[in-house]
Amino acid sequence: MTLGARIEQTRLNVFKWRYSLSIPGKLGLALGIAALTGLLAQAKFFLPFSPVPFTGQTFAALLAGVMLGAWWGGVSMAVYAGLGAAGVPWFQGLAGGGAYLAGPTGGYIIGFILAALFLGYFTDRFVKARRFLPMLGLMLFASFVLIYGPGLLQLNFWLSLVKGEPASFGHLLMIGAVPFLIGDALKVVAAALIARAVTPRTAFGKEIDR
Repeated sequence: MTLGARIEQTRLNVFKWRYSLSIPGKLGLALGIAALTGLLAQAKFFLPFSPVPFTGQTFAALLAGVMLGAWWGGVSMAVYAGLGAAGVPWFQGLAGGGAYLAGPTGGYIIGFILAALFLGYFTDRFVKARRFLPMLGLMLFASFVLIYGPGLLQLNFWLSLVKGEPASFGHLLMIGAVPFLIGDALKVVAAALIARAVTPRTAFGKEIDR
C-alpha cells in the first residue's frame, strides 16, 4: 500500500469511528471541542472603538462541524454556549454567565452553533464538499453570514437597549464586521486547508454523492 493510500485509509477509519461512536462517546468529543473553543477564546485583542474583540473562537467553530458532523458539531457549540451561560468561565477573558450571552458578542456565539450545523451537514452528506474550494466557499458563507448575521443583530440590540446609542447600518458594520474581515478570512482559509487534509475522499457514512 502506498503512503497516500495509507493516509486516506487512516482518514477513512477515523471518520468511520467518530460516525459510529456511542452517544456518550460523541458527547465526550463535543465537550472536547467546546473546551478547545473556550481555550481559543482567550486569544483576544480589543480595538479601542469596538466592544467586539478579535478571538480564535471562530476557527474552532468552523472545524467543529467538519470534525464531529452536523448534529454533534452543533451540540459542541451549544455546549460551549450553554455551559458558559451556566457559569463556566471559558468565554473570552475567562468570563461566564448568562449576562455575557446577552452582551455585545453573544450573537456571534449563537452563530457558532449555526455554522457548525451547516458545515457538518455538508461534510457528512457530500464527498465533493470536502474538496478545498467547495469547503472554502462553505466556510466563507458560514463565517460571514451565519456568524456575522446574528452577531451584528444582537450587537445592534445591545447598542440600542443597553447603551442607548442606536447605530446606523454602516456604523454597525464598522464596529462589528469590517475590522475583522481579513483576520476571519485567514482563519477560514486555514480551517478549509485543515478540513481538506483530514477528511476522507471516500464515503464513510450516508453521503448522497458516494
